[in-house]
Amino acid sequence: MRFLSRRLVMPSDLNYGNSLFGGRVLEWIDEEAAIFAICQVESNSLVTKHIGEINFESPALKGDIVEFGLSVKHVGRTSISLTCLVRNKATKKTICLADDIVFVTVDPETREPVAHGKTRESLVEQTKEELRSLNLQSVD
Repeated sequence: MRFLSRRLVMPSDLNYGNSLFGGRVLEWIDEEAAIFAICQVESNSLVTKHIGEINFESPALKGDIVEFGLSVKHVGRTSISLTCLVRNKATKKTICLADDIVFVTVDPETREPVAHGKTRESLVEQTKEELRSLNLQSVD
């Protein structure tokens, strides 16, 4: 799982109990997962098709930094399925886990599903090449 993005929990992100509002974290998950999927399939013509099970495990409070870990779960002909782990940056405690987030590539005109041309193997190679170009080593 690669942790690629972070957010600061601000007062406007809090619920009535002064912890991170579940709806806000779901919004962030959809956005972060979409960006990750767009980068993986190299197309911004994606739609969210499905978000599976979501488990909230611990709260995030005002001032906490949360980070988003994303990994590819499955690659289909027109779809890509992801897992997103949201955790507290400082404590590493899991805030929530969203499993089986499915995006489908669509034709920008017809909005019908189209093949993205990627395989799980090609995405692994794409990631390795990206890390090589940045002079980074993969951390799994």
